[in-house]
Amino acid sequence: MVKADIVDRIAAESGITKVQAERAVERVIEAVKASLARGERIELRGFGVFEVKRRKEGVGRNPRTGEEVIVPSARTTRFKPGKQLTNLPAER
Repeated sequence: MVKADIVDRIAAESGITKVQAERAVERVIEAVKASLARGERIELRGFGVFEVKRRKEGVGRNPRTGEEVIVPSARTTRFKPGKQLTNLPAER
């Protein structure tokens, strides 16, 4: 499923136009991005939690030369699914 599929489903199930649904989806995505950029934790009950974590500095290797390279610390986004999401029935 891609964003266009989400927009189509929201428009069909809520009785609004695709343009309105697309605006709503875009605003949600922008709000999530802005919160994560500020380092905030986002909890969507029944779905999961998005958190910004600090990744430690480490040592990596250049695959071509085998030379060691310092990988700088960075911020990364983590997602932990909620119980309802992890307990979905298996598809056949």
